[in-house]
Parts: sequence; structure tokens; C-alpha cells
Amino acid sequence: MNDITGKRTTLRYAEAEGFVYCQKETIQRIKTNTLPKGDLFEVAKASALLGAKKTSDLIPHCHPVPIDSFSIQFEIIDEKNAVRILTQAKSIGKTGIEMEALTGVTVAALVIYDLLKPIDKSLEISSIRLLEKKGGKTDKHIAKFADGAKAKILVCSDSCFAGKKQDGSGKIIAELLSNEGVEVLEIKIVPDEPKEIEQTISNWANEKIDLIITTGGTGLGPRDNTTDTIKPMLEKEIPGIAEVMRSFGQDRTPFAMLSRSIAGSIGKSIIIAVPGSSNGSKESMTAILPAVFHAKKMMRGEGH
Repeated sequence: MNDITGKRTTLRYAEAEGFVYCQKETIQRIKTNTLPKGDLFEVAKASALLGAKKTSDLIPHCHPVPIDSFSIQFEIIDEKNAVRILTQAKSIGKTGIEMEALTGVTVAALVIYDLLKPIDKSLEISSIRLLEKKGGKTDKHIAKFADGAKAKILVCSDSCFAGKKQDGSGKIIAELLSNEGVEVLEIKIVPDEPKEIEQTISNWANEKIDLIITTGGTGLGPRDNTTDTIKPMLEKEIPGIAEVMRSFGQDRTPFAMLSRSIAGSIGKSIIIAVPGSSNGSKESMTAILPAVFHAKKMMRGEGH
């Protein structure tokens, strides 16, 4: 099974369909409910739900997911002599729910086949497919906000600036941003000095850089100056960004609560301070990407 511990918990949605083709006479029997094994759709509906719940037991690489909503509809299509099966599933979790929707369709189709086979030898199950999937990073309406964005990264570290330690977090952040289609223009390393940090951020904000990420200096150490330097510079604080980063991190380490990460805006630039550790910076960025770029649209006055 794939490792999904690094994924965010989001609302997931999937819709799937399939068809059972039969003879014209069979369609009439379905409509009049004169089948030898009783009510067709009620049995198929219950079986689809049971099948969806058992998906992870049937398909080895599927993670167990909570099914928060599951519906199934049947439609008789006279011109095709077919029964259409449509499932819709929702889940709040770390991985998609499309396999559950597809399993529900498949099990319903098999039950319909079983109930109709005594009177129809021409049955055919066909065209089982996923119609729609939403949630996580596949959401196009979220991912598109990063299109054309430009970013700069500021590494605040005495040891990295002195050459005693290699920068890891800046490179990790740059890779994550690049994967979202963001152009990273620069990675700069400065010591944990308020004047250096303030001057660099001010210059970049004047350049109207879309996203400025600082890494390091968000802890409780005597040289952790980044948060205290950035906070009075912000024109608008965006507390939700820091809250999400800490919440995401807290599920993975008990020390995330000690981070003093902060986020806000200066002019048209979003400023986000993340921890300096490799894991801390990666987890913080994973928690907010790509949805944080929705702020671009809001800051232009275009609403939601």
C-alpha cells in the first residue's frame, strides 16, 4: 500500500456508473416487478452499499476509508434495453473514494445479473467507469490558483549562512513549489538577524513577488527572530495558514505546537514563515499547497 501519511485530510467525492443490458421483455418484467427472485433494485441497492464498505477487503492496495455518504440510483433506459447504475460517494479522508464508488456499481450490476439470469440468457454488464472525482490535489479549481505564480525563499539560519550547515529546507520548499507549477526565482540565505530579514522581505514585497517563504527562526530559541521580525511588517495577518500548518504537523509530531509560524500579506505578496527543519518545512508546505494560492484571487478583489 502507498504511504499516505503525508497527505492532507480533505473532502473526497466520486461518481461512477455502469450498465446491465438485457432483452426488451426483461425490461418489462423489471417495470412490473414480476421477477422470480423478488424486488430487483432494493436488493441491488443494499448489496452495492455492502460491497462499497468491503472495498479495501477485496482490493489489496486500497486503504480503508470512511464512507461518510453513499447513494445509488437506477435508471431504466428503454431505447437501449438497459439498466443504468449510478453511485455517488463522499468521504473526509487522506485518499480518494473512487474505488468504493466503482465497487458499488460493480456489485449492484452483479446482483442485477444474478436476479435476472433465470429469465434472460443474453445479459451483459458493460461500461463501468468513473464519471467524476474530486478532492485532494486533483481538484482543478484549487490547483489552478498556482498558475503563473512566482516565489522567493529566504533561509534564516546562522549556521547555513556561515557555511557550517547545508541548507535542506529551502531546497525542499523550492521543489514542492515547482511541483505546483510555481516559478521559484531565488533562494537566499541570511543570518538570524532582524535587519537582514526585514530588508530582504521588504525588497521582495516591493517587487510584488506572489509568495515569500521564510524558513527557520520560528522556534523558541534565543536566535529565533523570524516570527518577531515579520509580525509587525504584515499589513494583514492570515492566522488560518499558520493554524493549518501546526494542526497538520501536530498529527505527526508532538512538537509542532511549539512552532511560532506566522503568515500574512504585504501589498500583493503573501508572506509565510515555516520551521527550519526539513520535516517541519515539508509538512507545513504540504498542508497549505496549492490552496494557499487562492489568496491571489482574493487579494485582487475577485472574491472566492
